Amino acid sequence: MKLLLLVVGLVVAASAEYAEIWKDYHEEFGIAEAARIKQAEQSMDFDGARIVGGQASSLGQHPHLAGLIVVLTSGSESVCGSSIVSNNRLLTAAHCWRHRNSQGRQLTAVMGSVRLFTGGLRLTSNNVQMHANYNEGNLNNDIAIIMLTTRITFNNNINRINIASGSSTFAGNTATASGFGRQGDNQGITQSQSLRHVAMQVITNAACAGVYGPNVVIGSVICTATTGGRGTCQGDSGGPLDIGTGANRQQIGVTSFVHSSGCQRGQPAGFVRVTSFNAWIRQRL
Repeated sequence: MKLLLLVVGLVVAASAEYAEIWKDYHEEFGIAEAARIKQAEQSMDFDGARIVGGQASSLGQHPHLAGLIVVLTSGSESVCGSSIVSNNRLLTAAHCWRHRNSQGRQLTAVMGSVRLFTGGLRLTSNNVQMHANYNEGNLNNDIAIIMLTTRITFNNNINRINIASGSSTFAGNTATASGFGRQGDNQGITQSQSLRHVAMQVITNAACAGVYGPNVVIGSVICTATTGGRGTCQGDSGGPLDIGTGANRQQIGVTSFVHSSGCQRGQPAGFVRVTSFNAWIRQRL
């Protein structure tokens, strides 16, 4: 019995060393972030800012990105991101629509704009298909498709992105994340608002699992390093992680999680690995 208790104690101690991810994205970050972005856009002139340690994005630089304003059943507004994968389908994270106590009622997809609450093409939907095996606790299979009833007309500022396929892990590649999320953990409304992007290096799942544990970092997760304070942050959830340029650009990840206590701790950022869900996505296009 003593030996059994010792083993159990060691397992608990080991699991306690892993970093935590968010428990309810909307309650912890999304609702407050949506309010902050709206207030900032309304209270100051626009000149650009967002994503930790990244750069302001110009109109048309990420034509596949669609910001999401999510109205929850509670009536609160939250914020996420998504990517355009066809004329009437968007790819996002399942937790953007449902996470623990928070459930989406309707969302507005914002395309062709560097601001979230004004400008661009804005389409609404309440039809979101989440993966059947989505786990709200550890965010495994954190992927969803947004069904639009209005077809999108592509142009220089609004266009689809290719979905990655194959068996590459992409470890060592430099990938780009884009979104409307925070520029830092302590960003206030005095900092300007716009679409932003950041380049990060993809790391191995083994390195990422060493931080978050094998229960969170499974084979269908892909992670990036956040060295130098550069990475995704609150509000970027659901947005794309991509490699390549122009017609060769392809999405390899969907922004899923960062450390529960903030995005500037130097811990890896986690994404859904798109190649693991290529067939699932294509069945819904």
